[in-house]
Amino acid sequence: MCAERQGSQSRGTPLKSISARPRSRRVLDQSLLVLGAGALATGLAALTLAPGVSSASSHREAPLIAGDPRADNTDVYAYTSLDRPDSVTLLANWIPFEEPNGGPNFYAFGDDLRYNIKVDNTGDGVSDITYTWRFRNSYQDSANQFLYNTGPVTSLTDPDLNFRQVYDLVVSHGNESKVLLSNVPAAPSRVGPASMPDYAALRNQAIRNVPGGGKTFAGQAEDPFFADLRVFDLLYGGDLSERGQDTLAGYNVNSVALQIPKTQLALKGNPSRNPVIGVWSTTDRQGVQVSDSRDKQHGDKWKQVSRLGNPLVNEVVVPLKYKDAFNTLNPDQDRTVQPVVDKVLDPILPKLIQQVYGIPAPPAPRRDLFEIYLTGICKACGPIQADLNAHRLNKDARLKQIVPAEELRLNMGVRPNPNPNRYGVLAGDLAGFPNGRRLTDDVIDISLQAVEGAAQTGQLVPALADGDKVNTNEVPFGNAFPYLALPHTKSVNSGPNAPERSGDVRTGSVGVLGALLMGLGGYRLRRNRKTS
Repeated sequence: MCAERQGSQSRGTPLKSISARPRSRRVLDQSLLVLGAGALATGLAALTLAPGVSSASSHREAPLIAGDPRADNTDVYAYTSLDRPDSVTLLANWIPFEEPNGGPNFYAFGDDLRYNIKVDNTGDGVSDITYTWRFRNSYQDSANQFLYNTGPVTSLTDPDLNFRQVYDLVVSHGNESKVLLSNVPAAPSRVGPASMPDYAALRNQAIRNVPGGGKTFAGQAEDPFFADLRVFDLLYGGDLSERGQDTLAGYNVNSVALQIPKTQLALKGNPSRNPVIGVWSTTDRQGVQVSDSRDKQHGDKWKQVSRLGNPLVNEVVVPLKYKDAFNTLNPDQDRTVQPVVDKVLDPILPKLIQQVYGIPAPPAPRRDLFEIYLTGICKACGPIQADLNAHRLNKDARLKQIVPAEELRLNMGVRPNPNPNRYGVLAGDLAGFPNGRRLTDDVIDISLQAVEGAAQTGQLVPALADGDKVNTNEVPFGNAFPYLALPHTKSVNSGPNAPERSGDVRTGSVGVLGALLMGLGGYRLRRNRKTS
């Protein structure tokens, strides 16, 4: 079903049909959001970060990001697989802005890090299932060579591939861990056509089956995030004609991907009764690089240095003072950091938009954003009158254990859309962000609209209908796992005299789409009827 038809049908139909039966009791206890100022100051003062170590996530979003790119988590994706609708695809990326010609060492996963994708199916903000990738390095000849490869590489076991990485994939349920696969080869960095004449074949060799069903992949990929990040130049300095350049075009990232049957992710193994999961990714370092001064025994403990769930939360919601600390927290702690909760309820970005463009900021408190980022969307959760992806929709969930927590929530019961709409849920395409996140979801435009109240009103803000005018990725995504596009090989930096990249060829239909959406009055999510 196309997105337009799906959206028109959903306007008059509650979303109840795609999720478990809602409960009448409210899970939010606002007393949980109150933390004494003295206790917060003590807790944050005790948290310290060693010099030169990043605790940032997303594309350079926290102050210490430049110090540790291998630990820097850039994006997380979670969606029902279109070609395998009984499974969910989980993707996480690291190392932002990889210039393709970054030799001779190119880009490796850190062998001193743990890369994690975590799943919460109970709603308590604690991971119920954790998938962990641990990498090891080896060289064929490190004494007499400086090259990544010494000749054309045609397989992952080719003797001309000088540098290699393998990983172990571990799954943990609480304190119990199991090694699913050992010594799995990661796809190498794409050096170039002379060194790797058929890189697609190399990447296919790095896709492996997981015991119990599913697939795993680790290696380099084209960066799937698309956006004009000059938005951070005071929202283009008030000149909307400056939009349209994909800042991420041409760059690569390092990715881990997992395709897992829904029965292995759902609470009690039953995705029909319990379709909602929360997903986020973290990076851990061992030792004292990140330490808590209240913990006198540092030893060789693993410390979380990066965290990412929903896109752009740490970039545009969390104030500078708390960005690094936020990345060390587990989601069940989010509600205790009142300054961060305050910025969800009264965000900074709408005020900046009002200052630069004169678009009135929606009044605080923003219960709609609290619902999107911290509870999931349900009729009993907040002002967005739709049952979509809140943990309380799981029939076997214990309501008293559910807490507000920043997670990328996915209702696995929503069927994948073969014709995805870049606006996701805002356009009636319920399989898109913020119900999980697909590679094609335009999270910049969705987030701009959501922060201006579109999720609550059901109407796109006309002045921002075109968003950043970067509506698609610069190259198509794949139709089969791991779905990511192959890494780029051409240099991003062509020199100061080279013509600038333009987004015009990629965004020719944006005005038509925006006009269509606004002409139809926007796709609607049912609103609360306010009573006095």
